[in-house]
Amino acid sequence: MTATLSERLQGDATLQDLAIFLDALPADERLTQCRALGRTAQRKLYQMASCVIGVDDLAPASVAPQTEVIQSGQNTLPLPSPWKRFEKRMCRPADGTPRLFGYNEGSTRPLIGPGYFVAYSTAGTNPQWTERGGVVVDYFQIPDGAVVASWPTVVPNSRGLQMFVYQGTRDFMRKVSEFVTIGAAYKGEKALDHYFVLVRQ
Repeated sequence: MTATLSERLQGDATLQDLAIFLDALPADERLTQCRALGRTAQRKLYQMASCVIGVDDLAPASVAPQTEVIQSGQNTLPLPSPWKRFEKRMCRPADGTPRLFGYNEGSTRPLIGPGYFVAYSTAGTNPQWTERGGVVVDYFQIPDGAVVASWPTVVPNSRGLQMFVYQGTRDFMRKVSEFVTIGAAYKGEKALDHYFVLVRQ
């Protein structure tokens, strides 16, 4: 029987081994394998993953502006299992700048809010950010241009219940494979030791 992603993480697999394994899987199985990872496994995957990542790894350059790219995610927050599943929906802005607009979709969105963000490269920001990951998902910022027409209204993260989840937060992304990335959450400059794996559809 072929070893699972979780089993490979417990063994001596390299990042390259994991990337080859994940990218060879059918899309639905890739998502299933990633969603099976708990906090310890995601922490190890983040530690192994590459900081060499750009916004093109989250929304390929071939995707037209204001076109939705969906990343299916699983986080490690202390929540009931169904609430750990979510989507980060992203798009390229119409102004052509090297960043992404996005928000969080899931069962909690109608209650908490969309959690809008701007994602961009950490290159040229500060060395600490670059060490954390090559792309930052920044909730201190919200889209300042048009987003996908079907998305919810853009609101600041200081409004409503989402202020307790997203306000003052940044996620730092690392690359696992062509379709898989992993992020670590920070409140201000404090690491929360919580992670989330994303699988690009």
